[in-house]
Parts: sequence; C-alpha cells; structure tokens
Amino acid sequence: MEAARHYPVAVIGAGPIGLTLANLLGRLGVGVLLVERNATTVQEPRAVSIDDESLRAMQAAGVVETVLGGVVAGYGSHYYTRPVAGRRIRFARVEPTGRPYGYPRRNAFRQPVLEGQLRDALGRFSGVEARFGWRLLDYAQDAARVSLSLEGPDGTAAAVTCDYLVGCDGAASRVREAQGVALEGTTFDERWLILDLENNENTTAHTEVFCDRRRPCITLPGPDRTRRFEFKLLPGETDEDLLAPEMVERLLRDHGADRRATLRRKVVYRFHARVAPRWRFGRVFLAGDAAHLTPPFAGQGMNSGIRDAQNLAWKLAAVLEGRLGPALLDSYERERRDHIWQMVRLALRMGQVMAPRSRLHAALTQGAFLALNIWPPARDYVAQMRYKPPPRFHEGFLVPDGLGRASLVGRLLPQPRVRLADGREMLLDEVLGNRFVLLARGEDPGALMRPDRGALERLGALRVLVVPSGTAMPVAGGVACVAEVEGGPFAAAMAPYAGRALLLRPDHYVAASLASGDGGAVVEALVASAGGAAPALPAATLAAGGA
Repeated sequence: MEAARHYPVAVIGAGPIGLTLANLLGRLGVGVLLVERNATTVQEPRAVSIDDESLRAMQAAGVVETVLGGVVAGYGSHYYTRPVAGRRIRFARVEPTGRPYGYPRRNAFRQPVLEGQLRDALGRFSGVEARFGWRLLDYAQDAARVSLSLEGPDGTAAAVTCDYLVGCDGAASRVREAQGVALEGTTFDERWLILDLENNENTTAHTEVFCDRRRPCITLPGPDRTRRFEFKLLPGETDEDLLAPEMVERLLRDHGADRRATLRRKVVYRFHARVAPRWRFGRVFLAGDAAHLTPPFAGQGMNSGIRDAQNLAWKLAAVLEGRLGPALLDSYERERRDHIWQMVRLALRMGQVMAPRSRLHAALTQGAFLALNIWPPARDYVAQMRYKPPPRFHEGFLVPDGLGRASLVGRLLPQPRVRLADGREMLLDEVLGNRFVLLARGEDPGALMRPDRGALERLGALRVLVVPSGTAMPVAGGVACVAEVEGGPFAAAMAPYAGRALLLRPDHYVAASLASGDGGAVVEALVASAGGAAPALPAATLAAGGA
C-alpha cells in the first residue's frame, strides 16, 4: 500500500458535476483528489441540454470558450398536438432571445465531449490529481479529517486523507450509501425509450414535442448532426417491445428521423423525483445525482448538479483559506434544496403538457396555450421561458435588505457586457473574477467608498463601479470602473439600488446591499453567520499531496 497522502478536498465521481467541481476548486487554488471508478469519462450520450447558468459556471471555471465550441447555442422548443386529418398544429413555441446571465438560455451539447473538455482542463492545475480506474471502498471521519480507502485498477490499495469529501458519484452513490441514507420521493411507473442518432441530416434547429396521449414523443437537437428521440412506453409494453429493431425503425420513421442516420444508443429509463434527506454529514457532502434526481422534461438534472458544484466550491475554498468559518458550509444545502424542488415541480408540470392523461386533458391544455398566444405578455411569458423559476435563496449566506420582490439579495446577478477604459469589451464576470466584490452602478463611486474598508478587506473584496452606457468613467483610487455596453436586465435589476452597493459572493449571487454607514455591520453579520473567521490552514495543505 502506498504511503497515505493528504488533500484539502477529495471528490468521488468524475461525471460533469465532479469534473466541474474539481475545475472550480483548482481555479480557486484548492488542492483536489478526483477519483473515478471508470477508466475514462463517459463515451455515450446522456445529458443533452446545458443552460445559461451552467455556461456561466463554465465561465467561472475558465473553460467556457472551449465548451461553447462544442454546443449548438440558443435552440427552442415547439409543441405540437396529435395529428388531426394528418396535420399537427403547433400550439406553443419557446424560443428565448434574452441573455440575462450572458449566455443563451438553452443549448445542446454532447456529454462525452463536455466531460473530455473538463478532464483536459484539469491539466492547468498542479494541485489537482485525477485517478481514473480507482474506486472508493470505504471512508471514516473524525473532527479533523476524512480517511479514505481506495482501490486501483490493478488491485493496488491506497489510503488517503482529506479535509472534506464530496460525493458526486451519481444515483447509486457509494458516498451516500456509506451514510445509510436513501433518496426520498417518487420513482414513477412511466418508462421512456431514448434513441440517440448520429449523422442525422434532416434535422430541425429546435426541440419538437409531440403531445400525443397515445405516444408522447420528444426529439431534441444536438451538435454535429446528432439528434435524440424519446418515446413514452404505453401500459402493457415491455422494454423489449420498444427496443426491438422493427419498433425502433417505425417510431423514428413516423417522427421524421433520417433513415440513413446511425443509431448510437438505445435504452429505456424510468424517471425520478427524489432528494436525499441530508446533503451534509460532518465533513462529507453530496452533490448532483447523489443528492437529487429530477425528471428529464425540463432538462435540469445535470444543470442542477452544476449549480451544486458552484455553490459548494467557493464555500470550501473560503473555509480552507480561513476567510470564513466552517459554519458557512451549512448554508450549502439550505440554499440549494428549495431550488431543487422548484426544478422538480417544473419538470413534472412540463411532463403533464408533454404527456396528457386523456383527450380532454390534452384539449384543455393545448387550447389554453393557443389562447395565451393572443395576448403578447402571456405569449412572451412562455416564449421567453419566464416560467422557469430563477435561482433565489431566502436563507443562507445573506443578509436581507427589506426591498421585497425588487431585492437582489439571494439572487444571481445579471451579467452584462461591459467596456474597460482601454476599449476592450467582455462579460462582467471577467472583471469580477471568483471573489467577493463590492459593486455599484452609477456615475459616482461614493457608494463604494463609504462601507467600512476593514470588514471588506477580511473578505478580500474587490470594488467595482459600473457606469451606464455613454457615461464618462470616473477615476477613483481602489475602484475598478467599467461601462455598460448595453444595460438591459442588469440596469433594470440595479435600479432600486441608487446610492447603494451590493456585496457579491464569489458565485456572483448577491449576499447583501450596503447603505451609507451600515456596511461594516452588514459584513460583520455575514461573517458571524459563518461562525466567524476560521484559523487559516498552512499554505502547504492547500496543495494536493501536502503533508
């Protein structure tokens, strides 16, 4: 057995969630051991949709340009009735055009490509070690650390320790199993056949949803002439019935697939709405499918896991660096759990539209959508995806500011394009980085200068002033000034905060707003909610393999 080594964080599972977490931690300077029982990343298509919030997380991980090179950006969804006299009627159209977080709302991707990109990106970090073909046998923890027993591909045993362990090892999580915890919720009787095609030429740019109670079908676009088809199994049908080659051929033919396309994958799955009762066990955490399973209809399974990774990454880094106390980590589940259930409920509602229970249910639902198209605000509510619950925390690492529904506290800050003094343009997060930021919008940097400097320096906060488009940039010592290229959602969201500054967390959520004279007290309240500042770890322990 090799000598025991110590890592600040060990991540079990190198799917998209574990790989994202390792990249985020690596960029924050935290040492990571990434353990994956398979010899390589996945080689078959699984998740197919990546949203704007996840692309923003890829931006934080420093890989978004690479990832964008492998996606079809900005596709929509068209919903159709069952055929009537041989003709289908489109009753709803979802084609969001806004980019509130800097990226298109819906994007098609290939999971094997994304995982390969994220694995390659780990090579940037000397402190991140990936072990593929290794599996977790067991682990135990005490007040100081977690001890892991691992087994390599040739049967080699290894014992390692870490400060924190994160299970990103999927629905059958070994990390969760060792805690004796099962996912709670519903496993539905519905089964769906998934068919993934390559070299599919006669494709459309959007998802098509055939809301036929007799056989609901969804067909989704993908990069490089790929396309996915999903068909609901009917009562009495077996998996073998739908997997039979003649049935597969007929279903694809009836729904417009290219007859010359190559069938890459066919599988039957059940969908789930299940969540673990706890996501933290001392120094051990769950993320992604290890913590929650979401029905596929909203395309939010993987995307929800990426939100987990970004929420957890900066908190682990802040505690390991000693900027904030370990109680900060309690806010991870408190912040993420409510939004997970919102995504589950959204997926279930969308599933009811896709798979109506009866002819009457289909007629009422589809008729209601057709009626909404008459009134532009209602039509745009659907077309612009305003029905998707935006991420918002009501408790956790934040201090409410009393502005009610207009408040940005607990929300993900919109991301505009901005211009630097030298004329370069970029998305705002490129200026903010993955750190605490005190940010204001306006022409006067005074709101940034009034809050107590000492309390903000404890957090290492950068001060940023965003001036409206066409406004001269003031010169202010210690303040980074940028100009909006277009105000849009950012300007509207910041309107209630004239003369005030926002304290942004490293994940670009708003932790608090600071008015004149109260900045120090607000920041101290935040630090206190995390249990105060923790003693900083020696620098050597922040690198993988440290003593």
